[in-house]
Amino acid sequence: MPSPRETILAALHARLSALPATTLRGEVLPERVPADGLLILCDGEPGEPEVTLSPLAYHYQHRAEIEAVVQGTNRDAAFDALCASIGAALAADRTLGGLCDWVEAEGPRPVDLPVEGAASLKAAVIPVVLHYSTADQLA
Repeated sequence: MPSPRETILAALHARLSALPATTLRGEVLPERVPADGLLILCDGEPGEPEVTLSPLAYHYQHRAEIEAVVQGTNRDAAFDALCASIGAALAADRTLGGLCDWVEAEGPRPVDLPVEGAASLKAAVIPVVLHYSTADQLA
């Protein structure tokens, strides 16, 4: 049975997969960026949990990351639309179906990346904070 952390990350990946962009998890940037854009979910860092006793619970603010990438002549508008769609997908259900307490994205920090012989890429890492609790740090 998967851990709560894996279950939550899988649910976030499924939520992102419903968007028009191609969505990967834990992959490296491929050679070609799809026309609708590319999202890569990186598992990130669960961080140091706060602990409560009786009953014992570990409360995490897990920082996952979404790498958002677009390419093409209208990449500024495409990037803006892609970021807005991520925000709308997360706002539609901030608990990922009750799997976590709260999900919230932080603002992107976009950069333009030149590509030799092709249109440059517009990319950003979008941190996503997943608030959840578990009874065991390894579960």
